[in-house]
Amino acid sequence: MRTLTGTLVSATAVAGILVGSFAGASSSFAATEAAAGAATKSAASAEAVSPLAVDNHGLSTPEARNVQCWLMDNWGYPGPLNGQLGTESWKAIQRFLQANWGYPGPINGVPEFSTDRALLTFLTAEYGYPGPIDGVWGPSATVAFKRFAAWCAGAC
Repeated sequence: MRTLTGTLVSATAVAGILVGSFAGASSSFAATEAAAGAATKSAASAEAVSPLAVDNHGLSTPEARNVQCWLMDNWGYPGPLNGQLGTESWKAIQRFLQANWGYPGPINGVPEFSTDRALLTFLTAEYGYPGPIDGVWGPSATVAFKRFAAWCAGAC
């Protein structure tokens, strides 16, 4: 009887340790998941308020600076002339496109589909972009944008 009781007590102790280990792992896993979720939410929140990254649409820094000079002279670009087409550069481009080339969107400095579509319309009419005017930026669009940037060099 004594052996049976000892075995039963030992088995109960082992079972308790195992259950406790699994419970600890579960709560540890849950805490890790909660922390990861909070980090993901923080990253999403930070992304929503972060400034637009530079998007030169294939232009080199000197070429983008040429465009900025022209935008400063004609479309309210406030500077700097750093060859980095960021939010303020794209707002000026959108003002130009809205006034002359059918850009229907907001002046928000985000070079998205409707901005690119209007820019492609302009580049088709003035700088030899062969089409299509589909709002998708590609190598032919970059070549035409570089021609425009070369023309803009006179503004610097």
